[in-house]
Amino acid sequence: MNILAVDANKASLNKIKKYLEKVSPDSNCFFYDSSLSALSKAREEEMDVAILDVDIPELDGIDLGRYLVELNPFINIIYLSEHTDRAFDAMKIHASGFIKKPGSSDEVKNELSVLRYPELRKKYKRVFAQTFGNFELFVDGEPVEFKYKRTKEIVALLVSNRGAQTTNGEIIASLWEDDGDPDKKLSYLCNLRQDLQNTFKKLKLEGIILKQRGSMAIAKDKIECDLYDWLENMEESKYKYTGDFMNQYSWAEYYHGELDDLYYGDM
Repeated sequence: MNILAVDANKASLNKIKKYLEKVSPDSNCFFYDSSLSALSKAREEEMDVAILDVDIPELDGIDLGRYLVELNPFINIIYLSEHTDRAFDAMKIHASGFIKKPGSSDEVKNELSVLRYPELRKKYKRVFAQTFGNFELFVDGEPVEFKYKRTKEIVALLVSNRGAQTTNGEIIASLWEDDGDPDKKLSYLCNLRQDLQNTFKKLKLEGIILKQRGSMAIAKDKIECDLYDWLENMEESKYKYTGDFMNQYSWAEYYHGELDDLYYGDM
């Protein structure tokens, strides 16, 4: 279990650290006295639990909690505060629990035992990428609808690249090959990237796409994908590659050779 703890007061943060070391020694814990640094870490790695002081400079615990929920709707947020009057604000974002400072290891243990979203639920990934046959992207069991068809194709390309950063030039080359004015294609790509961002923000999936200047990647660890499972488990995978991969996209032929070699070489 990944636990994020944030408190601007270093003495208080050290107390949380001691409590967690005692009651949850097997968890991966990350401690920050800055809400912005904590948010940056949460964008890199999915958190199961966030223990947040309500009164943090720069970005207070309530607002930080809202951003964390956008990144992961199933995160469990436990608030800490010296003042119980902030409990109502915490409940408005459906926090898992509230502890009045200074708290105790027993209180932390109790909150971890009654999480709003238990660890079993956390194993469920909201996003499923189907690559065998035609490509389709599902969120909570429903296919995602984008404003532009090409936006979905960008997601397919990112999934096929398995977490590697894919540049704007590579995206344009794959989607349009040598067709048309490159400058116009780059302008169109900006519209597609905005459509992708708007759609995923609406679905609370902002952490799925990892963006750098001029490139994008899929966050592999945040999605389930038939291709990824098959490559990892081969014969033991519940998904089977039989020669069909993203059939609706011509550029997907590039990947067939590698997949065929793996499939027939394993027989």
